[in-house]
Amino acid sequence: MRASPADIESICLSLPEVELGISWGDRPTYKVPRGAKGRGFLLYRAPGKTAIDPVSGDMFTDLLVIQVADEMTKRTLVQDPQSPFFTIDHFNGYNAVLVQESRLGELERDQLVEIIADAWATKAPPRLVREYFANR
Repeated sequence: MRASPADIESICLSLPEVELGISWGDRPTYKVPRGAKGRGFLLYRAPGKTAIDPVSGDMFTDLLVIQVADEMTKRTLVQDPQSPFFTIDHFNGYNAVLVQESRLGELERDQLVEIIADAWATKAPPRLVREYFANR
């Protein structure tokens, strides 16, 4: 089954201790753990001058920022010509990839689940990560 933007919420909220909050001022962000110590792992990015569609020249309006474990994971995702993931100069040195919600259908839902679970694991408390992956 192909992924869709509607899958984001269900995947994120199926992970332990996740809540939808706000970060970067006013951006909806899935965080772990719930509460004041929550750290964002998936953010709905506002359109901005640093993220321009190279084809149309317009600002992207449907970007997700998804955390990744490290630079190697980031490179693997963005260098695959079949992948909808990419990066921009603004994210140099930052372990995250971008993807347009409108391109999520290029992924299988299971692939998106894996990418989001890995993003969650970069920010979740170690005990929660161990328990989650032990029970999968």
